[in-house]
Amino acid sequence: MTERTAHIEIPDRYRYAVIPHIMVDDAAAAIDFYQRAFGAREDFRIDAPSGGILHAEITVGRSALMLGDAGAEASDAASFAAPASLGGGTSVMLHVFVPDVDSLAERAEAAGAEILQPPTDMFHGDRTAVIKDPAGHMWVFLSHKEDVSREELRRRLAAAE
Repeated sequence: MTERTAHIEIPDRYRYAVIPHIMVDDAAAAIDFYQRAFGAREDFRIDAPSGGILHAEITVGRSALMLGDAGAEASDAASFAAPASLGGGTSVMLHVFVPDVDSLAERAEAAGAEILQPPTDMFHGDRTAVIKDPAGHMWVFLSHKEDVSREELRRRLAAAE
């Protein structure tokens, strides 16, 4: 187990953000996974008349996330795709600040997530883990450790090269 750091407030620039809306092949299973792995809270859901979930909202940490079944409505099927239908790739990474990234990564792995980068202290001042969920979405969880000035950030980048 790594040494845990005291909670430091999330920087203002990340506190309010665009709310992502992801599509999955089984939204009910995804919500269950997010609850077990990330401690998500389901805020509400709208079931599609033809089955599946048309729209749901959950909260992970303090961040809202919208999700639904990619094929819940035939009219939407051409517009939305889950990562599996794209060959397993995704063009989006979901960043969420949490108080304890180490505990979250352990919990997520136990729930079935793939840890692509274990919690690591990064040059930018955050302890960071990169996680792939069973639906194929990429998550970056961060615990803020220190504020880093632009000058210090440049110095650390140069030292890393």
